[in-house]
Amino acid sequence: MADKIEFRLVSPEKKLFEEPVALAVMPGQEGQFGVGAGHTSLVSALKVGVVELYKNSQSDKPQRIFITGGFADVTNTKCVVLAEEAVNVNDLDGAALSKQLSQFEADIKLAVEAGDKMRLQKQIDVTMAKIAAAA
Repeated sequence: MADKIEFRLVSPEKKLFEEPVALAVMPGQEGQFGVGAGHTSLVSALKVGVVELYKNSQSDKPQRIFITGGFADVTNTKCVVLAEEAVNVNDLDGAALSKQLSQFEADIKLAVEAGDKMRLQKQIDVTMAKIAAAA
């Protein structure tokens, strides 16, 4: 187990993942970064993107989890990701997301208030990122 790090990813709704991994790659605010066993302790803000989990080695096909941001707390033995929203990439439905994106784009054209436009633009950006992750 010395070659793995205990990894846990939770969202307000549920715990999505909890088991040892060889490597976790996350979308940090300053760019992607990876953590493994023996990593230096850090706390990092995460942005919208995909967390990739390599269970045994970097040559494995990673498990991919889409997040809408959050924080990662890393020590030399564990990594805990607290995500605002998280969903397994395999559960993303590209067709449904495209339909949702069209609705958001129509809604933003009708929005009058700046706050509504900002909220809708964020939903558009997140939906586009989900579509990209699902592709």
